[in-house]
Amino acid sequence: MRGHGRIQQSSRGGAGFELQAAPLSITQPPSTDSAEETEKTKHTRRFFISKPRGCGKNRDCLQLAESTRPAREKGTESDRRRREMPPEPPQPQVRENIIKFLKSFLGLVRILQIVFGAGLWVTIAANKYEGSIHFALFVAVLFWLLTLALFFLTLLDKQDLVPLLGGERWLCTNLAHDVAAAVLYLPAIGVMIYKTDRNSYCNLELYKHYCLYKVYLTAAVFACLCCLSYLLSVIYGACRKCRGEQTVI
Repeated sequence: MRGHGRIQQSSRGGAGFELQAAPLSITQPPSTDSAEETEKTKHTRRFFISKPRGCGKNRDCLQLAESTRPAREKGTESDRRRREMPPEPPQPQVRENIIKFLKSFLGLVRILQIVFGAGLWVTIAANKYEGSIHFALFVAVLFWLLTLALFFLTLLDKQDLVPLLGGERWLCTNLAHDVAAAVLYLPAIGVMIYKTDRNSYCNLELYKHYCLYKVYLTAAVFACLCCLSYLLSVIYGACRKCRGEQTVI
């Protein structure tokens, strides 16, 4: 009734007043909207923000925007997780730690222990052995493997991953390993010297049979060098322990 009254006044007042009343009748929302039309309007407004420019009311453009919207959200989520990940340690720092260990006294001694231990067990295993030589071979292989493990864990700075023995106990672990190796290498040296002496009769130019004298002599030399290198690491570790150090280098 109110809109009808304005239309009557426009007929009396002239065309100018009628033009001002016309937008009121167009923008006035309909009073008989159904629930289905309201849901359709909300659905259109939800995807109207994400549609590309120039789509207008085209349904194909709206479907394209709806299909690409989850992909953009997924990419954003992956980028956010990538930013939250802790940064990787710089490679120059790792390389610097490796060079520092290789140039240290313990690093050089570990390399000598690995070389001498390999020379010992290869010399014995490549030839015929029996009796008490098994003990010398067991000591050589056991501490060669343990020394390899200690060397690479310290070289890569991964000693904290060792349960119960790593971290602050790593210096004590190395010291205990070196003491045990030096102690067990002493009877191994005795075995190799005894076997060398027992086979000294065949060290003659006129002896034509197979002789193990030179083999046992070479193994005895390698055993002595191994024991000496482990004694050096024992002295080094004991000095650092007495000074209150907790690291091997």
